[in-house]
Amino acid sequence: MQKVFNELTTAFRKHDGVLSEEQYKHIVTKYTTLLEDSDTIFILLQASGYPISQIDDETYRLETCFTSHEAQRYCVIDIETNGAKPGTSQVIEIGAIMIQNGQIINRLETFVECAFLPEYISKITGIEPTDLIGAPSRKEALTQLRHFMEDAVFVAHNADFDYSFLDASFERFGLGNIGNPKLCTIELARRTFESERYGLAYLIETLGIETATHHRAFSDAVCAAKVMEKSFETLPEYVDTADALLQFSKSSKKERRLKKDKN
Repeated sequence: MQKVFNELTTAFRKHDGVLSEEQYKHIVTKYTTLLEDSDTIFILLQASGYPISQIDDETYRLETCFTSHEAQRYCVIDIETNGAKPGTSQVIEIGAIMIQNGQIINRLETFVECAFLPEYISKITGIEPTDLIGAPSRKEALTQLRHFMEDAVFVAHNADFDYSFLDASFERFGLGNIGNPKLCTIELARRTFESERYGLAYLIETLGIETATHHRAFSDAVCAAKVMEKSFETLPEYVDTADALLQFSKSSKKERRLKKDKN
């Protein structure tokens, strides 16, 4: 499904956030099986968190292209795991906050049941094996996160790791791929303020972010949200929609200069 998400997003951006039924079907039918028609894929897209809507029988639109970056909902996530590879490791703690209009509107914090916790992970995180006894199972915790995320923008510090690890975990437990748009607070920070380094621990110290415990999921999610908030203070005027923000976070210096000159 990631190919569908990527190709649809490219097409939506090319056509100002709106696709005709013909344009939409042309893309999704490339990935249709005998059991899935374009209408079924639309349902799967929405269930995966991809922010697509159907205006009428002949028009589709990508909501992030029409939602201001302030009004957009952001699900800021951090996970702790017992290893680096989702094929041989698992999530042991999930922390997430939902932010809209600069306010926290919801939160999620849970341990995840795990039978094996390496000692070095306990030393890094402070999580002990006893903390994970009786916690929700992986499928229960991941399902809870899937419902919590809805179609919000997925935000994390070094987002590629959290996104890819969770995407593989979701797929493993029958929850499909993650279709939520992805925003990395490291990439965004590099484009909005100067810092010698952009690791979360360094930014926590230099920005004076108060945190309970580094390398704990919920605390680090809150800190990543603070970094995002700091970045929002110096966004260019042309970053008006959520999709403009997503594109800005990956833009080159040349692209930003051309945008600035144009505006």
